[in-house]
Amino acid sequence: MLEPALLHCTPRPSIPMATKILQTSGGMMEQRSEMQMSSSSSTTVTMSSTKLRKVSQTSKIVEEQSVQRKISAVVESFSQVQKSFEIPPGESVPDFEEKPRPITAQEGDKASFKVKVSGNPKPTVTWKRESGRPMTEGVQTFFDSINKQHVLKIKALTMEDADVYKCIVSNDHGDAIYSMSLIVTENPAMDFKKMLKKRSVPAVKKEEKRPITEEEMLKILAGADKKDYERICAEHGFTDFRGILKKLKEMKKKVDVEMVKVLKPLEDVTEKAGANVVLDTILELKDPNMKMMWFKGTELLRIQYSLGKYELKQMGTKYMLHISNVSLQDSGTYTLQVGDKTLSAKLTVIDEPMKFLTELKPMRVTERQTAVFEVRLSKKSDLPLVWKFKGKEVKRDEKFDVTVSEDGLTYTLKIKDVRPSDTGDYTMSIGDLTATAPLFIERIPIKFVSHLKNVRVKEKGKARLECEMSSKDVHIRWLKDGRDITNNPRYTFMREGKRAEIIIDDCDLADSGEYAIVCTQDSDANEYVSSSNLTVDERFATVKSGMSDVQCPTGSASELCVVLNDEKVDGVWLKDGKEVTDMSGIQVMKQGAVHKLIFSKVGEEHEGKYTFRAKGAESEAVLSIADPPTIDATMLEVLASHPVTVKAGQTATIKIPFKGKPLPKVTWYKDGIEMTEDERTTVEREVDSTTLVLSKCVREDSGAVMLRLKSDCGTAIANLHLNVVDHPKPPQGKVEFLERTGKCITMKWKAPRDNGGKQVTSFVIERRVAGKKSWIKVGEVDSSTTSFSNDKVEEGKAYQYRIRAVNSQGTSEPLETEEVYAGEPIEPPGTASQPQIADVTKDAVTVTWAPPAQDGGAPVLGYIIERRKKGSSMWVPVNKELVQDTKFTVDGLVEDVEYEFRVTSVNRAGPGAPSTASNSVLAKDPIRAPGLVKDLHVTDSSNSSISLGWSPPEQGDEPSGYILEVRPDDAKEWTKCTKIPITGTSYTVGGLQERMKYFFRIRAVNEGGVGEPIELDQGVLAMPPPAAPKFDLQGKLKNQMVLRAGMALCIHVTFTGSPPPVVTWLKDGIPTKGREAITKGNKHSQFLISSCQRSDSGVYRVHLRNDYGEVHYDVNVHVVDFPRPPRNLQLVEEVPGTVTLHWQHTPDLADDENTHYIILKRDTSTATWFTAADRVFSNKYTVTGLLPGRKYYFRVIARNNIGDSDPLDSKELFSIAKEKEHVSLNMKEYKAKERSVKPEFILPLKDHAVRRGYDCTMSCAFLGNPLPQVSWYKGDVKISESPRFWQTTANGVCTLTIPVCSAKDSGDYTLVLENALGKAQCKCNLVIFDKDDKSLLESLTDARKGKHIM
Repeated sequence: MLEPALLHCTPRPSIPMATKILQTSGGMMEQRSEMQMSSSSSTTVTMSSTKLRKVSQTSKIVEEQSVQRKISAVVESFSQVQKSFEIPPGESVPDFEEKPRPITAQEGDKASFKVKVSGNPKPTVTWKRESGRPMTEGVQTFFDSINKQHVLKIKALTMEDADVYKCIVSNDHGDAIYSMSLIVTENPAMDFKKMLKKRSVPAVKKEEKRPITEEEMLKILAGADKKDYERICAEHGFTDFRGILKKLKEMKKKVDVEMVKVLKPLEDVTEKAGANVVLDTILELKDPNMKMMWFKGTELLRIQYSLGKYELKQMGTKYMLHISNVSLQDSGTYTLQVGDKTLSAKLTVIDEPMKFLTELKPMRVTERQTAVFEVRLSKKSDLPLVWKFKGKEVKRDEKFDVTVSEDGLTYTLKIKDVRPSDTGDYTMSIGDLTATAPLFIERIPIKFVSHLKNVRVKEKGKARLECEMSSKDVHIRWLKDGRDITNNPRYTFMREGKRAEIIIDDCDLADSGEYAIVCTQDSDANEYVSSSNLTVDERFATVKSGMSDVQCPTGSASELCVVLNDEKVDGVWLKDGKEVTDMSGIQVMKQGAVHKLIFSKVGEEHEGKYTFRAKGAESEAVLSIADPPTIDATMLEVLASHPVTVKAGQTATIKIPFKGKPLPKVTWYKDGIEMTEDERTTVEREVDSTTLVLSKCVREDSGAVMLRLKSDCGTAIANLHLNVVDHPKPPQGKVEFLERTGKCITMKWKAPRDNGGKQVTSFVIERRVAGKKSWIKVGEVDSSTTSFSNDKVEEGKAYQYRIRAVNSQGTSEPLETEEVYAGEPIEPPGTASQPQIADVTKDAVTVTWAPPAQDGGAPVLGYIIERRKKGSSMWVPVNKELVQDTKFTVDGLVEDVEYEFRVTSVNRAGPGAPSTASNSVLAKDPIRAPGLVKDLHVTDSSNSSISLGWSPPEQGDEPSGYILEVRPDDAKEWTKCTKIPITGTSYTVGGLQERMKYFFRIRAVNEGGVGEPIELDQGVLAMPPPAAPKFDLQGKLKNQMVLRAGMALCIHVTFTGSPPPVVTWLKDGIPTKGREAITKGNKHSQFLISSCQRSDSGVYRVHLRNDYGEVHYDVNVHVVDFPRPPRNLQLVEEVPGTVTLHWQHTPDLADDENTHYIILKRDTSTATWFTAADRVFSNKYTVTGLLPGRKYYFRVIARNNIGDSDPLDSKELFSIAKEKEHVSLNMKEYKAKERSVKPEFILPLKDHAVRRGYDCTMSCAFLGNPLPQVSWYKGDVKISESPRFWQTTANGVCTLTIPVCSAKDSGDYTLVLENALGKAQCKCNLVIFDKDDKSLLESLTDARKGKHIM
């Protein structure tokens, strides 16, 4: 059922509407509706347009069980709601790019609505039904990512799916809603199916129809045709037909009261020329098809004939007139007439000066392409536009194309087939406007049609390299090995069109290399290169006749000659590896294949090794000079007449030039003996001279020197004399004193033996006072006098003299005399006593001393008093004149400085030794003794010490220290605690007797004296402060100890406590006694058992207790030892061919989980024991693999981590009986009655745990007759016939052996026995472990001890 303006929607009071229905020729109806929605809080403008095409009208049917609505009108509407007043750039209101279309389909068909939406932010899509009913079960909504479409799909249509569907697209800026109808028509086939269904379903009692109300009837008739009014009223059972028509007319009159309502009038607009202008108004029209007319002034605007100048648009109730590209002619008043309303607005166009809207941009194009310059103006102009290139106007021709757009605003210049000559600045000018932009070209790359090719020629031949380029307008350069050779006259260059060529005549080896041609072109920075290699092969020759070595005298002529086998091959002469070029006296000659080197006069410069070298040929020879050695005669005369003189200590260098070839042997002689090189002697040999160098010459080097030169050509000799001069030797002998008195001392000596090669000129005499170091010259005599008298002496003094000989080279070493006295000897006085200090003030002290005990043989003339600052080494005299008294007051001292003093006695012999320094004294006024010490108190105490503290006295001068005294309780005398005063205000008195009471007193002391003592109020006990006992563990003491038997068990604990606690040791709660040694102290205790046993295992507790508390600490000790042997070994043959061993467990099995057994066997024929089984944890084991007829011993050993126990051996032999031999007896054959037995296991399989790499043998015993078939399985796989496993079945015992077990052998093994009477099976588990896999081994032994065989 349709209602005016909206399908199945009740009109809201806030949405006024108007509807006009037009009758069409086909009975179709068109309906247009506009809606406006307003709110008091915000304004929302909604624009929509709806088209209704009426097909048929059906009535509303209300049934008993369901409500069915049939839609027969095609509906299609769109509305858009904007929420935001301002939308940011780049974002937008949602909209439909592809809109859905209404669908009409039969029941059972498929239907799909598809939409494509846009908007930023990305909008969400929601589907709804106009009726508000939920979607049916067949409806599916999804997004098609391939086609970018949102789809609503209905698989099988029913009449209930008929409705108007809404697609709502929303984001932050608004909503877009598109409505479309889905009409479902009845399908006759479907009706037939419904009838069939109705037959099978019991009839449902229908409810009575509710009579339709008058209001509903008015709504139905308002949307229907007049000719159908009567039929519709009859269908709905409405009988008051006249009354309903009257009310329908009154309702329509109320709606048509105001046909046009202006909500927003037209407004004046001012805009710039060339812009687009919109004149808009908001109207509420009762008839949406009401005619509207726009006028400019009084002229009606013909919109459809304006060629796009004017355009009418409508968005909901908003009506707009668009005027594009306005100009001054568009100014004026625009009027809208609609109904009885007339709206006007004034348009004012402002004309602005013309300008460029787009800039003329630089252009870069590829060569031979088309370049396009484009510029757009702000408005049309009648002025001509001119394009220029390089100052010349560009006109339209084959090269240039000038165009203008239809709107007259865009001007374009096209340059066709761009070449390098077309590059440059292009200028566009119109009126006063000018714009310029450059044109750049990208050249077409040069390509080589044919590249340079590699060429190989022989030496002296001709080479030609050529190539062809793709263009002839190129610049080329030629390179050889990267160097430019374009202008090198050595090469010939050819250029013709696109081809280029280089020619090399008379090639030599130097012409080999890489040749390249480099091509460039204008407006192209790239270089295009083609390269190839030229190879020049050498021409070779051989030597027919070579050279030989030559010797000749200096100045003679000579030649070297070589003959080759090829006249065209040139060669080169080398001397000592260097080419012979312009050496004087040498001529190079070539006569065909003969090559000569001619010497006119052979000299030293010509000597050497000569080589002739040609291509493939080479010859060598040595040219040398043979001259006898000679020395210049003038040199020989000079050497013979003038000896070589040199000073001692200097170096004598004798250089003698000579001539001779070859170089002669050089030998030097001195006094006829050949001289050899050593540290001082060096012989230098050169080509034309020899030099003898004697360094650090001595007088003994003087003598005759001879040089001998010898070679195969002769001998030469040179003689000379070497004279080494030196200062003379010292005078000879002991000095003889002729006179020794208090006034004169006379002495005599002998001249030196060697005068040093120069005449002695004089003797110098020096003396010094005995005990002094400095010598003083007292006289000098000529060389003829060897005596001297010294009369300037002091009686009693001892002197020492020395005498030196003098020549032109210097002074000799001295001849020293012994000490000699002038008359009788006098000594300086002895040492005065240590000075004593008295009467000390801040600037003066009084020094006193005692005279020396000995005066040295002369009376003491006086005393010298000296002082120094303490710590200094410099003594300063304090008196200018000798002090006659033994007391002296020293003044001028500096306050608060410590001084020391000494005294030196003086007599006629001089000052004696200074006295010892006095005690240091501080220059200051006398100091007052300190007062009583304050606050003497005890700070700490221990068993052997007491710490005291105090404060300095408040009266008297500052103390320099403190005297602390102590007195035991049982003594009456006070004793000093330190030998020197204590400098601080605290002290610890040590070495005290424990728990003894002591009394203390103290007094301060300084240089002014000792203060009065102050005594501690009461005695102090030598003991620490009371404290409960406490262990000092520090992580050293462990609470678990595992020891090996025989090792020492030592538990050491340290603790604190005052008084010292009583220490008690307990084992398992009982005080220890016996083998232990317990050491106890005040702070430690030790429990020691030097050699522990297994019985020493247990929990040890150390208990501390004193008057203030008690504490204990437990240590769990476990002593491990070799296991004790098992007992009572028994052998039982439970299964034929095997033996089962039984024994009693070792007592240590329960205490040590690692204890197990080793089973060994030994044949009586050997002394070696073999291991039958390892890691057995049970007390029973069956040994297999015994040989019949053999006798065996068995042994069981217990083993743990410490080692093995003593063995438990079997006392009796065990043997396997042999099969009895058959003896033929003539007896009546007896046939035993055969007994059939079903297979069963006597001894089943047992689980095994085997170490990786070891063999595993598992066996069991069974019964069965007839003999059952044996099958072994690993898991579900049969392994009976696998070569990996070994199996045997004999005498009712089945055995499976797995050699060298690996991890893959782990698992379950099954033995199946089967005969005609039945089947039996037995299983076991095999575990393979590694050597270090102790965790697995422990878990196995714990969980299944006695069940695994290892």
